[in-house]
Amino acid sequence: MTNTAISSARLYQENKLPFFAPMGVTIPVAVSAFPDDLYQAPRNWAEKAFPNMIYYKKHNKGGHFAAWEQPELLVGDIREGFKSLR
Repeated sequence: MTNTAISSARLYQENKLPFFAPMGVTIPVAVSAFPDDLYQAPRNWAEKAFPNMIYYKKHNKGGHFAAWEQPELLVGDIREGFKSLR
């Protein structure tokens, strides 16, 4: 081990910002929720955080690295979510 666990964890311990607090992002947003992600955004939270949410989909498989794990699902969500903006 490189003995860096404590120093790297310090950033998380010292950060007092409400990381998962809804921020009111106003640009169009598409959300893909994967069950094994670090934080699977519930629809009610996403609606508060993103008032202009134009797409939401909850998946049965996939995780934090969805682009590698489930690329077809993620690309499908991106296409479906933003096709109304064309």
